[in-house]
Amino acid sequence: MLWVVSTDPVELWPHATESDLQVVIQAVYRQVLGNQHVMDSQRLTTGESLLRDGSITVRGFVRMVAQSELYRSLFFEPSSPYRFIEVNFKHLLGRAPTAQAEISEHVCLYNEQGYEAEINSYIDSTEYLEAFGENTVPYARGAQTQTGFRTVDFNRTFALERGFAANDIG
Repeated sequence: MLWVVSTDPVELWPHATESDLQVVIQAVYRQVLGNQHVMDSQRLTTGESLLRDGSITVRGFVRMVAQSELYRSLFFEPSSPYRFIEVNFKHLLGRAPTAQAEISEHVCLYNEQGYEAEINSYIDSTEYLEAFGENTVPYARGAQTQTGFRTVDFNRTFALERGFAANDIG
């Protein structure tokens, strides 16, 4: 699988070609799985088909990847709750948590409502919809000026990002 490396947002447009669709699918895997290589046997072919035929949006495909057994095995099972939440922010909102209170809120949500509710809290948030909408792949937003974010948030995001060559395992 060829990985697309871009700092520009990747969006799925109406009437996209198969080539355009593959760029979007690869960008979702790269972002949501934290630059982890995805083998053909690990791909979510059902989700890819649903995206291809228009049954789900990019946002729906992001949700499927983040709720998959692959995501769970890579980021939930081997990680502390703090690290799991930190990578959820990075993968699904394109930024680091802004404060300990934000992490605590998500730890409580996970403990009270479970894994799916924790994942959905990012994808169903106003922030996600305003930043990415239905058809833009989440991307690292830390290098951009964002209303309401402090300079320390910028620094936290860069510390979490680590560049294109790194992955988020471990």
